[in-house]
Amino acid sequence: MLDNLIFCLNATVPIFLLMVLGYLFKVLKIFNESLTKGINAFVFKIALPVLVYKELATSEVEALWDGGFIIFCFVATMASILIGWAVSFIFKDKLVRTEFIQGTYRSSAALLGVGIATNLYGSAGMTPLMIIGAVPLYNVAAVILLTTGTNEGKITPALMKKTFIGVLTNPIIIGITLGLLRSLIPASIILPKTLNYVSDLATPLGLMALGASFKFDEAIKKVAPTLLATFFKLIVFCGLWIPVAIGMGYTHDRLVAILIMTGSPTTVSSFVMAKSMGYDGTVSAGTVMLTTILSAFTLTLWLYILRTLGLI
Repeated sequence: MLDNLIFCLNATVPIFLLMVLGYLFKVLKIFNESLTKGINAFVFKIALPVLVYKELATSEVEALWDGGFIIFCFVATMASILIGWAVSFIFKDKLVRTEFIQGTYRSSAALLGVGIATNLYGSAGMTPLMIIGAVPLYNVAAVILLTTGTNEGKITPALMKKTFIGVLTNPIIIGITLGLLRSLIPASIILPKTLNYVSDLATPLGLMALGASFKFDEAIKKVAPTLLATFFKLIVFCGLWIPVAIGMGYTHDRLVAILIMTGSPTTVSSFVMAKSMGYDGTVSAGTVMLTTILSAFTLTLWLYILRTLGLI
């Protein structure tokens, strides 16, 4: 039992200590807002894409590829969005409902998924395939929800075209695509040490920037939707989809990827998108902060349960 707990703590504690360190750097004024934005941009546009590219380019894609797993991630994400949408009608404010839905389903799948999988297995494992199944849907659904959530919002062909192009030009999706193509070429990878140096920056810098992004004074102003979104994000969807995944025979890195998809904290980009599209962002900010803090405990608990059952 103790060995299982230590195994799980080794996977999660370093992740969340880096977030604490990032917040401490902000308090000490080592990280300011412009630096944090720059780090976030570097991690999202360069370091994470290079990391997933390197993981796939140096792997045997024929052995790694699992179309059924990708479909499972897509279906589970779509169903989670619909469940969040149905539950959101308990709130009268349409803008609150939209932020609530986004908070329930939109995970920090790439950043935390890679970090935790690497801590457990030494590589990203099935996280890139989970990203293929879930992340494009995250983005498309967010645009549709945030657009139709406002009184004047309408889905237009121009908006759908912009959304589609946005998914295709997502740096992480590009990194995955190039990595898959590169893996099919029978030649040594170019500049391996340089790729390692850049990819090694993704997790520590991304997590510290995430911690530095916390604004506690804005976080818990609309308590009910924030708490309910947090409950669904960290508990309900894990409790729903993990048993289904186990029943389908998924274990080890596949099960860990599904846990990250369903139970990791809400991504900061949900707050950024909400603010940019005319929402006050209060529910989004509160959900990001609360899910990030509490996931240190819930993810460790979920990992401990799965480890005790011999599934990871």
